[in-house]
Amino acid sequence: MNIDYARLQMVNQQVRGWNVYDEDVLAMLKELPREHFVPEGFESLAFADIAIPLGHGEHMMSPTIEGRLLQALSLRGNENVLEIGTGSGFMTACLARLGASVTSLDIYDDFVESASSKLESAGIDNVTLQQMDATRSLPDGTFDAIAVTGSIQTLDPRFVDALAPHGKLFVVVGDGPAMEAILIERSGDNDVETIGLFETDLAPLVHGALPPQFAF
Repeated sequence: MNIDYARLQMVNQQVRGWNVYDEDVLAMLKELPREHFVPEGFESLAFADIAIPLGHGEHMMSPTIEGRLLQALSLRGNENVLEIGTGSGFMTACLARLGASVTSLDIYDDFVESASSKLESAGIDNVTLQQMDATRSLPDGTFDAIAVTGSIQTLDPRFVDALAPHGKLFVVVGDGPAMEAILIERSGDNDVETIGLFETDLAPLVHGALPPQFAF
């Protein structure tokens, strides 16, 4: 398989074909080696528009959803980003290439360890990885952009509270098979705007099937 050609086809035929036109996003996806972040044995599927299994019942997002997420956040290089759900580390790498710094959380230690090794191999050093259950707690401070890489049944208001003024939050909310990807933007200290982006079906965060106040 010609890796460079396969990656180019993924971007041009799949990602751009699903209404992703942000040239910074497309250029980054053409260069970043997605095949280095998929689990061993799945390299031949690295550029297919499918959710690749990672273990623990978790999956990588498909390239089209990755592209739409990145376009929605419209990072321009100076943002402090929070990622909820490190997974394979590929979206972490994307956010790190497009933003200034990334704090990425995952509930599984082995995902954090694997992602750390892959990010280091890719020369990405503006990421802080933490083992943390985001449905229970979040890092201190606020963020210019937040990417939630697993769905949640009900919007967690803590995620909105963690946005800095003019910050943007991408999250998929609802029950399958017809969940809604939404973008929430804080337009001021107390004002937020919610925009529906598209329907999809995304595996939930661990403990994301119920709002945190109902989880035991």
